[in-house]
Amino acid sequence: MKVILARPRGFCAGVIRAIEIVERALAKYGAPIYVRHEIVHNRHVVQGLEKKGARFVEDLSEVPDGAVVIFSAHGVSRAVVAEAHARNLPALNATCPLVTKVHHQAQRYVAQGRVLVLIGHAGHPEVEGTLGQIDGNVHLVQTEADVDALNLPAETRIAYVTQTTLSVDDTRSIIAALERRFHEVVGPETRDICYATQNRQTAVRQLCQMCDLLLVVGARNSSNSNRLREIGEEAGIPSYLIGDETDIDDKWLLKVEVVGLTAGASAPEMLIDRVIDALSRRYPVEISMLPGIEENINFRLPAELSTT
Repeated sequence: MKVILARPRGFCAGVIRAIEIVERALAKYGAPIYVRHEIVHNRHVVQGLEKKGARFVEDLSEVPDGAVVIFSAHGVSRAVVAEAHARNLPALNATCPLVTKVHHQAQRYVAQGRVLVLIGHAGHPEVEGTLGQIDGNVHLVQTEADVDALNLPAETRIAYVTQTTLSVDDTRSIIAALERRFHEVVGPETRDICYATQNRQTAVRQLCQMCDLLLVVGARNSSNSNRLREIGEEAGIPSYLIGDETDIDDKWLLKVEVVGLTAGASAPEMLIDRVIDALSRRYPVEISMLPGIEENINFRLPAELSTT
C-alpha cells in the first residue's frame, strides 16, 4: 500500500501559538490555568494540556476569582473580555492573529458606514466571537440563499468578512451572490484569507488526483477538518474524518492501493504518525509526500509570555 502525505497538513501557526501560550502560562503562573473553550478543536491537544494543569471551561463563571484565564484561538466577544476585566481576572489572549485581523477589518468597515456581512457557520466559536466584536448589526450568511434572503435594498453599501477556517474557494460563490445582489460590495484582499486553510485545501485537491482513499485526521467539531473531508468527497474519493488511528475501519482499506493522508490545522503530527503505524501493521506501506507549500509563518506571543 502506498501512503501519500499532504503538504502542508496539521498545525498552523495560530494553533502552535495558542498551545504555546497555555504551556508558557502554566510555566510562569503554575497550575491550574483556566482556558475558555477548547484552546483548539482537538481532544488529544486538550487532554495533553489538562494533564499539565490546564482547566477548560465554557463560561467565565467557572473560573475562580484571581485565577489566570486564557481566551482560545477562536477569539471571544467584547462582552467576555469585559466580564474578565470586571472580575479582575488576569487574562491572556490566544486568539489567532488572523482572527484578530478579521475583527479589526470588520470594525473599519462598520466605521465607514457600510453594512457588514459575515460569511461563516452559525454557532462556531470564531463566528460568535467576531459577532461580539462588532458594533451594530451584522448579517451572518452561510449560503447563497441567505444572501438572497437579506432584507436590504440593492443600493446598500455592503462590506463582508469571512470566518478564517473558510477558504477562498469556500466563500467564492457567496461573495459572487453578494456582488449580484448589491451594487457596491467590498471585502478583504485575498491575501487576508487564512493561508493555512487555503494551503491545506489546495494540497488535498492535489492529493485526491493521486489516491483511492482519503483519511483526514481531525476532530469532528473542527470546521477546517470537516471541510478537508468534504473536498475529498467532492472529488469522488471515499473520504473519512478520523480522530486517531482507532477510528480506521478495515473495510475502508479493501482493494485500496493508494491512501491520501492529511490533518486539519488543529491536529498534531503525532496522530499522523500513529495512523501510519496502524496502516503499517496491516500492510507493507510505502510513504511519500506531496511537494506542496512550505509554510514559514510565525506569530509573536503576548508580551507577558515572550520571555518565559
